[in-house]
Amino acid sequence: MAVLSYPFPEPDDLGIDETYLRLQRDEPVARVRLPYGTEAWLVTRYADIKTVMGDPRFVRAPVMDADRDPPRTMPDVPHFSTILSMDPPEHTRLRRILAKAFTARRTALLRERAQKIVDDLLDRMEEQGPPADLVDALAMPTAITLISEMLGVPDLDRAKFREWSDAAVAITAFTVPEIQAAFASLHGYLRELVEEKRRDPADDMLTTLVTAHDDEDRLSEEELVSFAVTLLIAGHETTGSEIANFTHQLLTHPERLAELRDDPSLLPAALEELLRITKLSGSPAFPRFATEDVVLGGVTIAAGEAVFADGLVANRDDTVFENPHVIDFHRPSNQHFAFGHGVHHCIGAPLARMELTVAIGTLLKRFPNLRLADEVVFKKGRLVRGPQSLPVSW
Repeated sequence: MAVLSYPFPEPDDLGIDETYLRLQRDEPVARVRLPYGTEAWLVTRYADIKTVMGDPRFVRAPVMDADRDPPRTMPDVPHFSTILSMDPPEHTRLRRILAKAFTARRTALLRERAQKIVDDLLDRMEEQGPPADLVDALAMPTAITLISEMLGVPDLDRAKFREWSDAAVAITAFTVPEIQAAFASLHGYLRELVEEKRRDPADDMLTTLVTAHDDEDRLSEEELVSFAVTLLIAGHETTGSEIANFTHQLLTHPERLAELRDDPSLLPAALEELLRITKLSGSPAFPRFATEDVVLGGVTIAAGEAVFADGLVANRDDTVFENPHVIDFHRPSNQHFAFGHGVHHCIGAPLARMELTVAIGTLLKRFPNLRLADEVVFKKGRLVRGPQSLPVSW
């Protein structure tokens, strides 16, 4: 079995590298070598990926000797431990603390606020006139404003953390010292904000975390800060990028755009299909590690070995999705992995779906002649993919 260099090259758009599809067809469990650390396995079929994501025999924490170096895409940058890299019961304990903040009912209550944010941003964009950069005019401000208000981040500080988080989710787009500095700045800022919430509690998620630490002893100080950093980054980088990504997908598929405009009731199904087909990440950020020997696709994964399972590749498996590379708003079943699977299924999925519905639905209604105004350049060398800018006219 040949060992492949991984990650594979990033396409210049939102496409998927053909190597994934070849492996999915011919070598669904492949051996890969990352830039740093030991070799790993890459699985590309839906059924195998579902197993890796959902089977308790695969965990996030390395189960290997201290002398063995876990595979990764970059040098040993001190990415602080977060809920994303934890396993039960620690993961379960942290997840329960904020579960009520991300319920469908709570999200429905936030919808009115999200609508006001989007309406104000589009008012400003219309007043300034075309062309406009939809990344800066709508996508990122919507996501940043909502998660900041939920957490309790002051308005004046939001520009700073957008700059820090852009570097913090980099792979090769920034130097290692720049990534380290960005993480240090985010952690330092959140530590200061935690102290402010202790002095002046508010009705926000950060105060909820402080209470869970100070009064209920349910998380440590480091967990408190790391949790806040994770929520701040994940709460806007992914959703903000997807607002821009989905708009680009629609503007470059005019038949689907026309179909959605003719029948706005298709919007929920359209968003699920765009979630399925849009590969938001270049490669999985975290491998899983086998706690015992496991057979996947006829290959034995030995205990301690690392496995990369990319759900966004599984979303192109033609044994599960008919014509998987075609955008189809009428799929009878769309059990995609855009929000993951198993215990690490994204806790913010209801919030993300609501934001996407409000932003995309309102944008198409307000600007029926929306179109691309120039060539779109996509970001590279980051964990999250999306347009660097999205110039539009109307």
